[in-house]
Amino acid sequence: MKIAIGCDHAGLALKRVLIECLNAEGHEVHDFGTDSEDAVDYPDFVFPVAEAVVRGEADRGIFPCGSGLGPCIAANKVRGISAVTCHDVFSAKSSRRDNNANFLTMGQRVIGSGAAVEVLKAWLHEPFSGIERHQRRNDAIRAREQAEDAR
Repeated sequence: MKIAIGCDHAGLALKRVLIECLNAEGHEVHDFGTDSEDAVDYPDFVFPVAEAVVRGEADRGIFPCGSGLGPCIAANKVRGISAVTCHDVFSAKSSRRDNNANFLTMGQRVIGSGAAVEVLKAWLHEPFSGIERHQRRNDAIRAREQAEDAR
């Protein structure tokens, strides 16, 4: 799978752990930075990761930061992105199985690296169920995006 990943300064150590896991599993990883603990503004790094997913250059996007929250909000502003913040395996699996999430955020200040790897693996390996009610809900979200574009 092709993975686009980025982080801000508060997620750098976790990003490195996640990249190691992704590489070990044989995924193709494109790192959009940052590569420093110097303070940066997360939208500057979130948007390129999200846009790579929307353009089809990556199958999924991942973004660790301090809490996971701000980058989730920012990523969801990009049409075609369904971003979630997950710090447990149940939520990670549900976000894929029911919501077909294509962008994962996590907070380095919230989750330990071992648990983060388990969340990442669960999120990567759980397929979208395609169950009619879940597909209908996902389609309604996409229809809303298209309606807003038409305005």
